[in-house]
Amino acid sequence: MGKIEIENMEFYAYHGHYREEQIVGNKFLVDLAIETDLEPAARSDDLRDAVNYQQAYMIVEREMKQRSHLMEHIAGRILDALYREMKGIVRATVKVSKMNPPVGGRVERVSVTMTR
Repeated sequence: MGKIEIENMEFYAYHGHYREEQIVGNKFLVDLAIETDLEPAARSDDLRDAVNYQQAYMIVEREMKQRSHLMEHIAGRILDALYREMKGIVRATVKVSKMNPPVGGRVERVSVTMTR
């Protein structure tokens, strides 16, 4: 077993509960960790034996383009799509962070982490 991690994927998106967030948008960071059996790819040096992290990135990018009110919804959609479209995932963890959230004070980020 092993883990593939894609860290600090940056997206500008229009997610949020408040109407202003849906109009103005905000910067989001996404971290993804995929647990999988790395031995076949380690032996063969063949992409067909690996979980393709470029495909995983493209799935995250597509899901980040779909508007949501809640980060929990975004994280759940990302996990649903990863399991639906990719083979070899044993466990996946996604962390979605909203930078400078509108909470009434100075906050660097708010994050939601979900694992399946």
